[in-house]
Amino acid sequence: MGAAYFYHLTRRPLEDTLPLLLDKALSAGWRVAVRGGDAARLDWLDARLWAGPEDGFLPHGRAGGPHDALQPVLLTTGTDCPNGAACVMAVDGAEVTAQEVQALKRVCILFDGNDEAALLTAREQWRALTKAGCSAQYWSEASGRWEKKAEA
Repeated sequence: MGAAYFYHLTRRPLEDTLPLLLDKALSAGWRVAVRGGDAARLDWLDARLWAGPEDGFLPHGRAGGPHDALQPVLLTTGTDCPNGAACVMAVDGAEVTAQEVQALKRVCILFDGNDEAALLTAREQWRALTKAGCSAQYWSEASGRWEKKAEA
């Protein structure tokens, strides 16, 4: 049974935080689906991931290509995981279900702490998932480093 990890972004933007979390997931041997709600936003994120750090490479692709099943990281607007993901990273308020949390190794929900709508969506997701019996952790970077602030 997996867990939902909520990441409250306040100091670094998504495009800086996501590669760090993806690297950790890949190091654990997991395939990852990055789920967003807007294709144009995922195209933008895809370009940022390809630009990446000069000293590293983050293998990934956009869903809908001929090699989706081979991608270690797949950016998608869909709810399926054609790459056999063990971890879903939901961005920009993308939907996550309790069934997914329970079936996957981990679900990460990344949200912009400077966006009131994103905060409200994350709070609703926390309530829904914990009410459904999912294990959840809330992480904040407000102090300058990631700290676990709550667990259910």
